[in-house]
Amino acid sequence: MKRSIRTTALTAGALLLALALPMAPASAEEPAPRIDLRVLVVTDGGPATAAIAAELDTAGTPYTLVDLGRSDRPVIGPAFLADTVDGRPRAKFQAVVLPNDNPFAAGSPEMAALVAYEKAYAIPQVDAYTYARPQAGLEVPTSGGYSGSVDGVRAQVTPAGSAGPFGYLDGAVPFEDNAPDVGESYAYLSRPRAGADFTTYVDAPIPGSAARGSLVGEYRHDGRRELVVTFVYNQYQQQFRLLARGIVDWMTQEVRLGASRNYFAVHVDDVFGADDRWDPLLNCTPGDVDCPPGQGTQNPIRMSVDDVRDASAWSQRRGFALDLAYNGGGSEQHRADHDGADPVADAFLARRADFRWVNHTYDHAFLGCEQNVSVVPWTCATNPDGSTRYVSRADISGQISDNRQWGERAGLPLRDDELVTGEHSGLKVLPQQPDDNPHLAPALSDNGVAWLASDNSRDPGQRAVGTALTVARYPINIFYNAGRTSEQVDEYNWLYTSRAQGGSGLCEDLANTTCLDAPLDIATGYTGHIVPLETRIALGHVLANDPRPHFMHQSNLAEDRIGYPVLDGVLDQYAALHADSTPLVNLRMSDIGEELRRRTAWNTAVGNGTVTGYRIGDAVTVEAPAGVAVPATMPAGTAQSLPAGTTGFGQPYAETVSGWASRAAGQDRVTLALPTAPAPAGTAPAVAGAPDPTAGPAPRTAPRLPVPAGVLRPVQPGIGR
Repeated sequence: MKRSIRTTALTAGALLLALALPMAPASAEEPAPRIDLRVLVVTDGGPATAAIAAELDTAGTPYTLVDLGRSDRPVIGPAFLADTVDGRPRAKFQAVVLPNDNPFAAGSPEMAALVAYEKAYAIPQVDAYTYARPQAGLEVPTSGGYSGSVDGVRAQVTPAGSAGPFGYLDGAVPFEDNAPDVGESYAYLSRPRAGADFTTYVDAPIPGSAARGSLVGEYRHDGRRELVVTFVYNQYQQQFRLLARGIVDWMTQEVRLGASRNYFAVHVDDVFGADDRWDPLLNCTPGDVDCPPGQGTQNPIRMSVDDVRDASAWSQRRGFALDLAYNGGGSEQHRADHDGADPVADAFLARRADFRWVNHTYDHAFLGCEQNVSVVPWTCATNPDGSTRYVSRADISGQISDNRQWGERAGLPLRDDELVTGEHSGLKVLPQQPDDNPHLAPALSDNGVAWLASDNSRDPGQRAVGTALTVARYPINIFYNAGRTSEQVDEYNWLYTSRAQGGSGLCEDLANTTCLDAPLDIATGYTGHIVPLETRIALGHVLANDPRPHFMHQSNLAEDRIGYPVLDGVLDQYAALHADSTPLVNLRMSDIGEELRRRTAWNTAVGNGTVTGYRIGDAVTVEAPAGVAVPATMPAGTAQSLPAGTTGFGQPYAETVSGWASRAAGQDRVTLALPTAPAPAGTAPAVAGAPDPTAGPAPRTAPRLPVPAGVLRPVQPGIGR
């Protein structure tokens, strides 16, 4: 751990007695209190507390939400916060998140109860978005500070932040500015108040001044610790995504249920095959279902030998494995058309170990309903009785097994339980095919498929298809039918401009898609608009603890190689923002599927109330249903207790260790031993010259704070998202 926490014993005062809170032990003979591993989130409906709750949800960290706007909400009092279990005092929450430093009316008994609780058990408090004022340890902004927009500001982690909760960052915290005409973030930049025990963790320049003002800092006072955040955000903004891990680590003192990592995996579909090319005159793709039969001339895109060599060199240079979804039939067809020669396949097979390989079916057949492509859009063929005619179980099974056998003969390092069907076919696709092909599930079972790719844009959640589970993939908005930047921009303009501008007008018809203000320039539109946009979207997924893979096509690594600028953009920006202790996690498809499966089981158990986790001193105990693995984040040096002894827990990541723990045979719970008790209950940080620890809460509530439109209604990161 990078930081140590100074502690000093608290003396219980009259306020604690009056509120009847169970007190921390006054002597070594009394039992140490139990601190439940659950967070209390108190919200006023604002986006900042919603963002923190979303972070806890994604990580799998249990929390209780109290909405101050609901008349039926529980009253936050002594009994709500603490009680006694088996003769031992229990704190029901390990941390408190408030919308600001004091969201209650002056003299509120609820705030008084929270203050007493935090003192008694050394419970940290996060002020999710608060005004800079003396009650939060800061000067008011009118005293040499600033209040206003911070769109595009480049904030910085301070040395204290790097040595503390934000050590996983390299230093810079850039604030988004996606739309010049929309206010996206608002902040109060201010200096710590003279004499206040305040440590700034993240700051930014105060406009018109050489000084810097705090955006995130720790205020220690009255025997309490508060993380004071003075900018507003939503859960999707990059600045929050970068800081969210540190906020949660700070308030849980690096001891929590749930885990978070930054994942990035990229699948390249149609390897060994060829992809049809967009026709800028016809505004469709000859040979594919969006062009009427017989219209246009096919001009397929297929990687060259040089493209293969560069893909291998790129992967090795970047230290990043690409997952190649291959169609063996594409190579066989090429050999049949070229006197048995396929130098591209030969080049790939010579470098087979440089990539991961995934079965993409033998020749990319559509495995859902039988398609009627005589009309645009296509429809499902029907039987005489009007029922849908589906591709058979035998045909689906043949596509899977034939491609697997081809890969085995070629010596590809395969996982037999992974499958990507062509166009994710076989699964439901609206509007034509509202149900899965009923023959898909038994064919998957016939071939031992456990993990089946789906399209996140239409089938995002993990679900069972027979014995297999889906793994949703994010489509990168670089088109399969584009090998050149000019083709990509032309098709992009067609899809995302209005009819009045010469486009398809689809952006006018679809509720979740916006139109371009004007068509992109063919020469500059790709690098100037599409690459930055797709990079930002993909990086947003990476920073959201989302393991789902992204996908593009072999055509995007051919000709102009238009896929690489986006991949490089994600990798470069990520590296510039994160310390070496926080690498990208690049998993293959089956491992991603297993991560999603474990999360589903854990989140279901948490939602059902069948998980109990708590800390007593340096021991963490977690009770969960049999077969449910426990995700946790702990300080380095944490060990798991097993019947045969102890073993190290988790893997190092972002200045902590995290991972999944399962109870061994004969155990009814998971037990972890911390290297030290990070902040023993009944203690609180020492504060030089601190006021009377029995003093009540600040007498005034925090003022109502402005929230710009870009936070209440997040600025769309771009077209089609």
